[in-house]
Amino acid sequence: MAKLSVNINKIATLRNSRGGNNPDLLKVALDCERFGAEGITVHPRPDERHIRYQDVFDLKAAISTEFNIEGNCREQKFVDLVLANKPAQVTLVPDAEGQITSNHGWDTIKNQDYLKEMVNMFHKEGIRVSIFIDPAREMIEAAKTTGTDRIELYTESYASNFPKDPVTAIAPYIQAAHTANKLGLGINAGHDLDLQNLKYFADNIPNLLEVSIGHALISDALYLGLENTVQMYLRQLND
Repeated sequence: MAKLSVNINKIATLRNSRGGNNPDLLKVALDCERFGAEGITVHPRPDERHIRYQDVFDLKAAISTEFNIEGNCREQKFVDLVLANKPAQVTLVPDAEGQITSNHGWDTIKNQDYLKEMVNMFHKEGIRVSIFIDPAREMIEAAKTTGTDRIELYTESYASNFPKDPVTAIAPYIQAAHTANKLGLGINAGHDLDLQNLKYFADNIPNLLEVSIGHALISDALYLGLENTVQMYLRQLND
C-alpha cells in the first residue's frame, strides 16, 4: 500500500501570517503521525515564507515517521540543510526562486550530469533520493541513469483533467509507472491529489510507494477536522 506523507507547509504559512507559534507546527506534525500519517513532508524555500530552516531541525528531532525534505538542490542553503538533518528522503524539485508552488519536473536529459552529482552526494550520506518529474518516458529513462532511488510523478495535469475524463487523465501516468517499474525505480506522486482523485490514482498506478499531500488535505481539515481528514486520505490509499 502507498504511504501517506503529510506536507505541513500550509500550517507554517498560517503560523507565519501572525507571528508567534500558533498553530504549533511541531504539534501538528506529531498529531498527523498520531492520526496515522506515515511520513511528514516539508518544502522550505529561500524566503522562509512557510517552512523555516529551524523548523526542519525541530521536526527532525521530534518526528518518528519518515521525514521527506523537498526543494531545489541548486540552492546551497537547501543542500546544507538536508545534509545537516539527514532525512529519510530528499525530493529534488527544480523550483525557480520566488515560485509560488512547483509547476514542472526536471529535464533529466539536459540536467543528467548535474543530477548524477547531486544523487551521489546525498547517497553518500545515506539519504534516499527522489526526483520530481513529469510523466514522460524519456525523462524517466534519463532519471534512471542519475542513480536516483525514486521518481515523484508531478500530478497537476492528472488532477486538472480528472473531473472531465479520468481514463484520459491517468493514461500517461500509467505508462510512466510501467516505465519506472521496468527500470526498477520507486514511484512517488504529489501535487493536487485530493479526496476526489486520490483513490482512482492509487488504484491504477502499479507499485505506487508514497504520496505527499498538503494543500488539499489541510484545506479539507478546515471542514472535516485534521484527525478525520488524515484518516480519510489513508482510506483512499488502503481500501
